[in-house]
Amino acid sequence: MADRSGRNLEAMVEAVLPPALAILLSMVVFGVFVALAGVNPLEVYRLMITGAFGSWFSVQNSLQRAAPLLLTALCTALPAQMGMVVIGGEGALVAGGLAAVATGLALSAAALPVLLVQTAMALAGMTAGGLVIGLAGLLRQMKGVSETISSLLLTYIAIAVFKQIVEGPMRDPASLNKPATRALPDAVMLGNLPGTDVHVGLLFGLLFCLACYVLIYHTTFGFAARVVGGNARAARLAGLPVGRLVLIVTFLGGAAGGLAGMVEVAAVQGRASAALAAGYGFSGILVAFLARQNPLAVIPVAFLLGGIAASGGLLQRRLGLPDATVTVLQGILFVILLASETLGGRLRLRRPAAEVKEA
Repeated sequence: MADRSGRNLEAMVEAVLPPALAILLSMVVFGVFVALAGVNPLEVYRLMITGAFGSWFSVQNSLQRAAPLLLTALCTALPAQMGMVVIGGEGALVAGGLAAVATGLALSAAALPVLLVQTAMALAGMTAGGLVIGLAGLLRQMKGVSETISSLLLTYIAIAVFKQIVEGPMRDPASLNKPATRALPDAVMLGNLPGTDVHVGLLFGLLFCLACYVLIYHTTFGFAARVVGGNARAARLAGLPVGRLVLIVTFLGGAAGGLAGMVEVAAVQGRASAALAAGYGFSGILVAFLARQNPLAVIPVAFLLGGIAASGGLLQRRLGLPDATVTVLQGILFVILLASETLGGRLRLRRPAAEVKEA
């Protein structure tokens, strides 16, 4: 029992060590970057902590920014359980946001109950996002097309279609300089969590992460998906329906991204416009990799990245740094994290018994 506990602890440390080291090294590299800009790195770090977690207002702002990241990260994390690298969260988000707005405007005109309209908006958003990423899974399964390339191309296609519709058939004539759809009625907008300024979309993300964790790690479906991710050929020989699993998992990942789009339009923006493509889908990729594709670990990582994004405004006001400075930090972090993944097999704390015996 003690030996098993020790192995579990070692496995946990080995899982946490690469992203933790990547974060620390990224902060050092980022410090050099801001020092070259003539700014004290220690002051930058202090303001980042203050802007992200220094007050209740800062914490709420961080949680607000973390809400869509929880869902877009799952768009990458879920297919990764099957050995797939999907980077189309941004496409799923804009498709889901547009579908949610179209559904909300149509059903509101029919004077249906608010809860029914909101539920239909969520389902429409999830379906649209699921179809975008599910198509990448279908291309992978039927034609052997790389899901990484296809999901990225489908993202650009989804954004182009989104802009065409927003600036064309669904455009509000009153939106002159910045084309947008008509605003959703106030009655169907999502409210805030009690006693906070954080919208209920955060709760959607938390529940989705928890549900996906249970699905992947505590059900036979999740076990089968992870078997396919470990060795697809062996899974086929074992009689597992690999094609069906690929389609279901990629659809679920896309549905999470589509729900993020629904949350953004129904809780933050109130309509669909170009502002919906704000990069949450791409930031979700970083969250998923930092969380080692674990839906439960996505929660604290999304909060951390949301806090970093929330601190950008304070750095701009106090130190005169561009608001995009935190985006540079995220880019540095992503590059270093990818590099650290190559060392994953060398960071084991204990060599397997077979290796020790052979040596």
